Amino acid sequence: MEKTLCKDGLVKVSAGPLFFSFFLIGALSVCTTGDSRIIEGIDPYYIIGTTDQQEELQDLFGLLGQETRSGEEQFSVVREIANVYAQLREFGRLINFLGSWTNAHPDDPYAAYYLLMIAYAYTKQEAYAMSALYFDLIVKNYPDLSIRGESIHKICLNQLINLTNNPEQRVWYYQELISRFSEEIDPGPTYFMLGQAYERTGEWNRAIQAYTQFLPYYGAIIPGFPDADSYAKQLVDFNNSRKDWTFENLNSLLTAVRTALDNGSSYQMRRCQAKVNFFARSWGQEDRDNSGMAEFNLSDFMMSNQIRYAPELDAASNANEAYLRTWGWSQYISTWYLYFRKINFPSDPEIHGRWEWAGIYYGEKF
Repeated sequence: MEKTLCKDGLVKVSAGPLFFSFFLIGALSVCTTGDSRIIEGIDPYYIIGTTDQQEELQDLFGLLGQETRSGEEQFSVVREIANVYAQLREFGRLINFLGSWTNAHPDDPYAAYYLLMIAYAYTKQEAYAMSALYFDLIVKNYPDLSIRGESIHKICLNQLINLTNNPEQRVWYYQELISRFSEEIDPGPTYFMLGQAYERTGEWNRAIQAYTQFLPYYGAIIPGFPDADSYAKQLVDFNNSRKDWTFENLNSLLTAVRTALDNGSSYQMRRCQAKVNFFARSWGQEDRDNSGMAEFNLSDFMMSNQIRYAPELDAASNANEAYLRTWGWSQYISTWYLYFRKINFPSDPEIHGRWEWAGIYYGEKF
């Protein structure tokens, strides 16, 4: 077992298996003599297992009674006792033993390691709420330790992100990971998920800042978010745009589009068209496939054609999206469905809830 103290005060421990741990409950009988605590007797509750295991535990508790000063030797004995309970899957005893020890030795430099083992035990018992309490306790109240080159605080933060549904807490955990472990994390997914957490707290400006920081990591794999790149880019681009193509409501947008079509005016149509995130695709293409948009030009299709439109919106329209069937655009694909949507952009209350002409679907609906 090797322990080193780094310049930043981080204690590094390379010994024993890597476990998760948390809080404090007790059952180990102790008494105080001066400033040192010694074991008064071995509680039969802690002597379990086969004959060999019982003898091993008795020997370890005997050694622990002799190690009255905090240090490597004492840490080694405490860890080995906890490891025996972990191997026996006696997680209740592990929690009681380490909880009692940590309560009785609040200044033990290895307390974070013991609490991590307690958290591990709660995790194995599927008591995830208790696990989260301990992970949070370690991060906020105990100095960091390094086990096999990995920070205990970093382990705890990653566990907490998976265990908590509270968006404010998730924001704090992601911020800690970024500020303290920027060289050890995958920044792309971290920034994107920070943006997601900010969205849930309603802090849209900060969410957009996080998505902006995410964009340089194009192609980052984020489980559960296959379209993360396009989602973040659309929000950031929309935020940075003038947004001068939006309409107060759907009726005013439809009136402008129908007037432009009646006049055969590509100029008027372009004034209605969204200037960022506009798409033109067939019904079969994926939502994030915007290939060919740079070459799209309405005037090429309206110059010599009389475009017609349906008197009513398509039946698939709803309170947030609308489709208008039009035809006469070209001899190859005559029918286009113009797609309109209500803008979801809480970052700007003046824009949020307005409408935009956001895209085109080529051909008849499937």
